[in-house]
Amino acid sequence: MRVLVAVASRHGATREIAEAIGRTLRERGLDAQVRDVEEAGDPAEWDAVVLGSAVYAGHWLGPAQKLTEDQGEALRERPVWLFSSGPIGDPPRPEGEAAVASAALVEATGAREHRIFAGRLDKSLLSFGERAIVLAFRAAEGDFRDWAAIEAWAGEVADALGV
Repeated sequence: MRVLVAVASRHGATREIAEAIGRTLRERGLDAQVRDVEEAGDPAEWDAVVLGSAVYAGHWLGPAQKLTEDQGEALRERPVWLFSSGPIGDPPRPEGEAAVASAALVEATGAREHRIFAGRLDKSLLSFGERAIVLAFRAAEGDFRDWAAIEAWAGEVADALGV
């Protein structure tokens, strides 16, 4: 079974999550390939899709949102799972579904599930404007990603696909 893991990442942290998901799916016997959403191509070429994006101000990055809008019909015709990366801190803030506006994404794709993972904030990678926002919100710097939870979720996806 061929699985596309498509990802939109601004500074690489969400891409690393997608790579971990792809690796876990491959370890479970699936032909999983990780691609940036801009290079994802036609979802109809895949048996299943895992689609994820970094979250800024509660929303997915533009290229990921555009993929759900442009390819919604093809996505709804196969199993789809969504993931978001963004909350930071200990405990990660914002919490739960308040961290991302996901209802429209789930509806557009017919996703079976949307999972939110904590992210990473490395201020050295940010633009001047991004640093100003981080400073204004007193965002905690650090890597808050839970690799065990990410790999466990990817295992759940593999199980759902009958692997």
